Amino acid sequence: MKKIGILFGQENTFPQAFVDRINRKNEPGIMAEFVTIDKVMQGADSGYAVILDRISQDVPFYRAYLKNAAIGGTAVINNPFWWSADDKFFNNAVALKTGVAVPKTVLVPSRNLPENTSDQSFRNLLYPFDWDTIFAYTGFPAYMKPFAGGGWKNVYQVENREDFFNKHAETDQLVMMLQEEIVFEEYYRCYCIGGRHVRIMPYDPRHPHHLRYQASFPGEPALLDTITAQVIALNEYLGYDFNTVEMAVKEGIPYAIDFCNPAPDADLHSVGADNFEWVVETTASYAIARAKAHQPGADNLTWGRFVQEGILANGTSTPLKKKKAAAKKATTAKKAADTSKKKTTTDKKTKTTTAATTKKSSSKNK
Repeated sequence: MKKIGILFGQENTFPQAFVDRINRKNEPGIMAEFVTIDKVMQGADSGYAVILDRISQDVPFYRAYLKNAAIGGTAVINNPFWWSADDKFFNNAVALKTGVAVPKTVLVPSRNLPENTSDQSFRNLLYPFDWDTIFAYTGFPAYMKPFAGGGWKNVYQVENREDFFNKHAETDQLVMMLQEEIVFEEYYRCYCIGGRHVRIMPYDPRHPHHLRYQASFPGEPALLDTITAQVIALNEYLGYDFNTVEMAVKEGIPYAIDFCNPAPDADLHSVGADNFEWVVETTASYAIARAKAHQPGADNLTWGRFVQEGILANGTSTPLKKKKAAAKKATTAKKAADTSKKKTTTDKKTKTTTAATTKKSSSKNK
């Protein structure tokens, strides 16, 4: 029996619906349940073929548990190693690499020194920072937000230079980023599951939280097709199995505003009945597919193109080794053929020369 588990925190509607939907499908040899943990032994099999993670971003113990489960062969959605490595600022750089527009963004050092550091810990950091260039780049108004994290926590709108410094003083040890404001005409929040299933939802962050999904925008087909393609490209490159991408549309151009949401809101009461039904059904079907593809003891995680291309570039992957071996074999074969051809040519020349010499000698004897 292959078990699919869900690890979650305070949310109520989605976890139960997810488990019920999988079990109602009654796939042979597959069942779902809430994850239960009573011990975590190093390298031990978790007992789950698949775990859908909804909470480890807030609970370090769970993150460590999931990494251990992954070593044992569990397909963790999302990959806990990658989720531990990326951040919103880095993802903006990824977006530029994939050709997706993003607001102009800069990284800002924390206002207060991190614990166990002193001024001497920052001798590589110039003081004062080049604020003039930074402010000219992003412009005002702008948004200041943590470079990692989510849930609209510690997000500030800043109107000018003075406002920035006043609000930055409230951020304590958080590393922030300052981002150009995109004055949008349309805004969409997009679920992406399995790297290819996309649900585009009109969304308005200017509304109170409980009303944000009650938005209406034109949603021209060509625009939505572009958004779908960009959402897939971002998640394919990052390697997320379950994520949301927020797109702000300005003058017909979609800008990726926030696309590091690996445990996005999926509550019935906030996303609405239709969106809730889609995410429950799509996630359940995807988890079943991952369970069917599960190989005990193997690496069953999803690794994005960023990691895959890095491995290929360093020549450590099997495909690249095979490619290099094939190229080497072809080169060796060509050298052997060239040598053989050269030898044949030489032999022909020698034979011709010998024949001519013999013929000349014979003539003299006559």
